[in-house]
Amino acid sequence: MRKHLCILLTAWLCCSLPVCAQTQADSVACLDTIASEEQTGDKPVFHPKQLIFPAAAITLGVIGTTTQVGKDVNREVRDALRYRNHKIKADDYLQYLPVASVYGLSLLGAPAKHDYLERTVITATAYATMGILVNSVKSIAKVKRPDSNSRHSFPSGHTATAFMGAELVRQEYGTWYGLGAYTVATAIGVARLYNDRHWASDVLAGAGFGVLSAKVGYWLFPYTGRLLQKITKKKKENASLVPFYTGGSGGIAFSYCF
Repeated sequence: MRKHLCILLTAWLCCSLPVCAQTQADSVACLDTIASEEQTGDKPVFHPKQLIFPAAAITLGVIGTTTQVGKDVNREVRDALRYRNHKIKADDYLQYLPVASVYGLSLLGAPAKHDYLERTVITATAYATMGILVNSVKSIAKVKRPDSNSRHSFPSGHTATAFMGAELVRQEYGTWYGLGAYTVATAIGVARLYNDRHWASDVLAGAGFGVLSAKVGYWLFPYTGRLLQKITKKKKENASLVPFYTGGSGGIAFSYCF
């Protein structure tokens, strides 16, 4: 049992940390390099190494769901982490904390790379991608939950939501804020295991799909951003404020052409 737990934790750490990290300083420098390569101004650039974490996490999740060794590890992790007295209820709400931080951190003074409207477009794209991926895989895989007969266990939607938000925070605000958001997301994943709602493989795959979805939001932003510019520009051109004065009264008239 301990052997399998050690293998799982080692795999998780290998997926979570950059390959080039040797010291703490090197790790931060590596993460900053990846972030700068992922996005130059408003033109995110795709690099294959951006897929390392999501691909590794999803692959480990699939292995855990489809192989006997993986299923044995799932059961051992379940026995080790499953609640003994009371379930944690906060995970149903805290899963949205990283996503909320995409907006909340800038309200607290942290500089973001995009304005509120642009962040909304990126987040909406990421959320739509995540919803399609997670729900499609759930309906195809039909993995039984550890605590019920429901067959919507793989992958974990809560974990996907939390990791999607964490990656959005990292790309918007940088490494240190990202580490905090990823810590929260990891806690959500552990809570899903503790509550016996998911297998370890569900959580791993959920984390992978969440990060992948956030990256898709940025990869597509050159296109969704242009659409946003056209819409906002059209609204500005069609709307006008005109001051007027007639006799003893005056004011400002607003007009909008549909």
